[in-house]
Amino acid sequence: MKVSGSSLAAVDRESDLYRKLREVHQRIAKKDAQTWGSKASAEAAIRLNWVDLPESSQALLPEISTLVEKFSSNTRVVLCGMGGSSLGPEVIALTYKKEIFIFDSTDPNYATHAIGTDLSKTVVVVSSKSGSTIETSSQRALFQQQFEAAGLNPVEHMLFVTDPGSPLDSEVRAAGYSVINADPNVGGRFSVLSAFGLTPTALVGAPINDLLADASSEKASFLSDDRAIVDVAYLLVTQSQQYIAFTDAESSVPGLSDWIEQLIAESTGKDSTGRLPIATEDVSRAAVGGSFTVAYAGSSANLVVEGSLGAHFIFWEWVTALIGAALKIDPFNQPNVTEAKEQTAAALAEWNNVVPTLTPACTEKSVEIFGDGQSLKDALATFIEDVKDGGYIAIMAYLDRRDDAKIAELRSILAEKSGHPTSFGWGPRFMHSTGQFHKGGQKNGSFLQITGETSVDYEIPGRPYSLRTLLFAQAIGDNRALATRKYPLLRLHLQNRSAGIDQILAAARSL
Repeated sequence: MKVSGSSLAAVDRESDLYRKLREVHQRIAKKDAQTWGSKASAEAAIRLNWVDLPESSQALLPEISTLVEKFSSNTRVVLCGMGGSSLGPEVIALTYKKEIFIFDSTDPNYATHAIGTDLSKTVVVVSSKSGSTIETSSQRALFQQQFEAAGLNPVEHMLFVTDPGSPLDSEVRAAGYSVINADPNVGGRFSVLSAFGLTPTALVGAPINDLLADASSEKASFLSDDRAIVDVAYLLVTQSQQYIAFTDAESSVPGLSDWIEQLIAESTGKDSTGRLPIATEDVSRAAVGGSFTVAYAGSSANLVVEGSLGAHFIFWEWVTALIGAALKIDPFNQPNVTEAKEQTAAALAEWNNVVPTLTPACTEKSVEIFGDGQSLKDALATFIEDVKDGGYIAIMAYLDRRDDAKIAELRSILAEKSGHPTSFGWGPRFMHSTGQFHKGGQKNGSFLQITGETSVDYEIPGRPYSLRTLLFAQAIGDNRALATRKYPLLRLHLQNRSAGIDQILAAARSL
């Protein structure tokens, strides 16, 4: 990995911290479960096999090749998965310019795109360690029903990636489905070089052999010379107290920033500390609020880390583990993700599985305002004024990330207008990423939720609620989890998505 940038001058290789990081580096290589302290050791003991994946996953290649051949007549691949199960394959597909539909949402509008127009040529990969993730299990049930309704046998069009012996593994094998098992001693966000990352991308023709070879070569490189990887970890601990802005602009790895965002945020955002990575459009719009900037190409960022995609994967996983040790954080658990799930279940039970009518504080054209302010502009202005000194803004859009993609422009607008680091996440997928940091990291976030009416809805087979109801329960559940912490919180609900998005962007630009 080639590491450069002006910030390298700040590396003190004689410091106690640097020496500690070098020691931790060697302990990770030995898969020492005590590396992150005694409290974290039990979790670490069953989560450290990601260290071996560049080599151990070679054994999966013949099985994956057989599956590629089995489903070769299916020209369209849909991946149902959340968090690391989807973000890893997405960046692989983007980097190698392969087409794969990532279904990591419960938005009914987005589900319509996932289903598509020709299921006869579609293979659906369902990725879940246990099968219990509510989004993935709902997506699975929906597709099984859609295949049957189209007169197709789901067994011939669905492939499962899961842990061996999991409830999902047992169930789908008994039903005759194709299954490939991943290493159970690898956590989701560290799983990109396992069956979770390799299987769906092999189906679309990504060169997974090269990916593993590049990762293995990079691992051998930093094990023989630790300066580059320890330098990067040292800088991310010492040069940033909280915010790290990543951009993949002009690089050969589009989408890598989103993958790193979930990796570092979910791994370190706990115990009221951590590092919040923010995926940004370019370096010029990254250095907001004193953020430390990282790029994978060019020369204008504080730190530039260049390499192949496989090299990036193992490098940043290792860096994340190093940061966890330096901050005395367990990088392998995610205690607050469960909280959001519990709030979702509570909302569904309270509503009797039907979304109630919620009354806004006021309405302006297509936008309902749930929060302070007598107009949309006023609400946004008040929201920005309430951001704490040194705090950040998190935009969470429970919308269709294909048709409603324009709303992502709001990130750079609010960052510029507020002067605060600003992240953007699609709901509910961010819950498996930055959602952990929102509740477990530094207590200085301000949260803007954007929800919208749906043009379609789908009943979820085997469940008493629809996709629309689940989507709203996830939004309101997370809203309640944040509200208990007394964080600044504003929800904007779009009665008409397209018109409402234009209204929000215009109001934000006018601030």
